[in-house]
Amino acid sequence: MAVITSEPVLSAKLPGWLALLAVLIVAGIVPLVGSSYLIEALLLPFLALSLAGVGLNLLTGYAGQVSLGSAAFMAVGAFAAFNFNLRVDSLPLLVSIALAGGVAAAVGIVFGLPSLRLRGFYLAVSTLAAQFFVQWALTKFGWFSNDNPSGVIDAPKLAIAGIDFDSSTGRYYFALIIVTVLTFFAWRVASSQTGRNFIAIRDNETAARIIGVPVLRTKLLAFALSSFIIGVAGALWAFAYLRTVEPAGFNLDRSFQILFIIIIGGLATIRGAFLGAALMVVFPVLLSRAGSFLLGDLFDSGVLDMSQRIVIGALIIAFLILEPDGLAALGKRQIERFRPSAPKPVG
Repeated sequence: MAVITSEPVLSAKLPGWLALLAVLIVAGIVPLVGSSYLIEALLLPFLALSLAGVGLNLLTGYAGQVSLGSAAFMAVGAFAAFNFNLRVDSLPLLVSIALAGGVAAAVGIVFGLPSLRLRGFYLAVSTLAAQFFVQWALTKFGWFSNDNPSGVIDAPKLAIAGIDFDSSTGRYYFALIIVTVLTFFAWRVASSQTGRNFIAIRDNETAARIIGVPVLRTKLLAFALSSFIIGVAGALWAFAYLRTVEPAGFNLDRSFQILFIIIIGGLATIRGAFLGAALMVVFPVLLSRAGSFLLGDLFDSGVLDMSQRIVIGALIIAFLILEPDGLAALGKRQIERFRPSAPKPVG
């Protein structure tokens, strides 16, 4: 008979729903005890970029379709939400944002058509067409920005059912609710048969077709779902964070930033988008403080920008070599290292 040599040790692993509830409770409390700077400079961009990372991870991490046009879909979402709110009387703000996500999904399907024939690097290059075309269209045609000569759009008043969300704390909770709902939606998609179809196509498209996965439809669905989520993230970036935005704010650098978020955070994992976004938002602040402390006035904005690019590039190379699965896998491994193991039976 087996004999247990010690008392049973409780597993340190929490149920998924309990861990999520703890995160949401902390997220809800933080703005109540934090400063307005924390909300405006860190939490709001973190939420918008995290949601964009979740959307791109569905497309690139799960479905294996590389895209460099994420900022274009953010721009479509921001400007579409602005125009729906401006031109359709009495349209609720949430409906405007949802419709803007639908427009971004439609644009994503159009620019996802090359994925039916192209793969890998060639597909990534083709998605640049979305980046350049959308930015050109928003700049060329004044209608999108209500004929503002500079192309700048201003956010409408954030209110839902008569509740005002225009304060910094209100905008944070507004963004938090939307990010939570869409993240849960993305998680459900990733854990469903649709998500398994994404992974099958990513791993081996020919094998996926043989076992009956509708490859063409699944690829376009991946572009649509990803673009919808990224479009809503663009609306949050414009409405909840910046409050005013121009087409140049959604340039190629923004697309690379979102791509770096999922590479550093971890491909094919929802939490990786949040970990990567946290690093991308907090790192420049820490680098600025450290540079100012060490170099004083010599560490100006130009040096900060260049230093940030160099260090982020080095981090990406390090993660690709040492930890291809990103911060999500690194964190999981550290947690498992300190988790008490069950006693082994002897005899």
